[in-house]
Amino acid sequence: MQHATRARRRPSADLSGRDRLPSLTGLRFWAALLVVLYHLSRQIGEIPGISQAVWYGRSGVTFFFVLSGFVLAWTYNGTMVPSKVFLWRRFARIWPLMVVTGALSVGVWLWLGKAVSAKAVIANLLLLHAWIPETVILKGANPAAWSLSDEAWFYLIFPLLMLLPMLRSGRGRRWIWALICASVVAVWLSGSLVSDITTRVWLLDYLPLTRMLQFVLGVAAGLAVARGWRPPLGLWPAVALTAAWHLMLIPWSWYASDALWYGPLHASQLLSTPVFALLVAAAARADLDVRRTGLGGRWSVRLGHWSFAWYLIHEIVIRTWLGVYGRPDDLLDTALVWLLVIVVSQVLSACAYHWVEHPLERRLRVAGPQLPRPQRAAYLDSPRAGHLLPTGTKQE
Repeated sequence: MQHATRARRRPSADLSGRDRLPSLTGLRFWAALLVVLYHLSRQIGEIPGISQAVWYGRSGVTFFFVLSGFVLAWTYNGTMVPSKVFLWRRFARIWPLMVVTGALSVGVWLWLGKAVSAKAVIANLLLLHAWIPETVILKGANPAAWSLSDEAWFYLIFPLLMLLPMLRSGRGRRWIWALICASVVAVWLSGSLVSDITTRVWLLDYLPLTRMLQFVLGVAAGLAVARGWRPPLGLWPAVALTAAWHLMLIPWSWYASDALWYGPLHASQLLSTPVFALLVAAAARADLDVRRTGLGGRWSVRLGHWSFAWYLIHEIVIRTWLGVYGRPDDLLDTALVWLLVIVVSQVLSACAYHWVEHPLERRLRVAGPQLPRPQRAAYLDSPRAGHLLPTGTKQE
């Protein structure tokens, strides 16, 4: 009887494979949308009300860093996957689409008559560009791809993080939460020691060592939820807290310029770390409790799948429009350009996901190192098997 009740309450989205936590997949779309609207507001033009609310929407990248740590920890909790298998899977996940969109971005730069640094392209391909404090290298190929350099570092340290004794106990994870929250505040305050704004932006917003704090908190939250932890906030209170945080940045910006270390620019990305960790944990907990969230429907999951490609492609579409037509002159034209960019970039992202990202990931995973046969057989029956095995192996 209990099983039948649970079956009736199960969300409509297919929970097989990579979507066993469908609300997290749905949240990926909203985080990507936050970044897209941020770029539209700052590059195309403002739409009153919306632009103020998303003026610091670059914090969506913070969400993705927290989410990355959470999902990896939840997926690999209690497993003994060889590091070479894990790292190859992460390479297969991000590198092919990064290369294709990077080539598209460089092509647009050249078509618009802009020079492209060969060093920037090489650093981009090697996923090292976020370590280099030079704007021409950091953003020279595909500007949006800087975050993948950070992700590559996170993947390298993840197997070591999972060996930390502090992560194995509830008390240790609580200490990590406290230390990370204190550390992000300390990093933010350390901005007062760097007078050059370009250097400060790189140190606080791009450098993988700084951003690593967000990933580690995601790992701690993922392990906690996997071992039964219930976050203090439900999903919708966590959503409200996230919205309130971003709205609070509006009056903050009235009194402190982004050029100042204590302005909302750095704070929006650093101090949002625990807020996003609570949001991700609450959404995952709701899915594990088989509660409907409104985030795990079929289209929400589909848009979530496209979000990685959307993140990498949307700025290229914006840049192309600006290079050809320039910024619109009035509010109506601005709104129409916003709509056009969103639709075109979403269509391109859907094509990129189905024709590039997904098939190339599958092929690379199959071609790379595999789990030993006994482990593979065991994981086929694991509730997390869709995450651990190559895409398409189980029920896809």
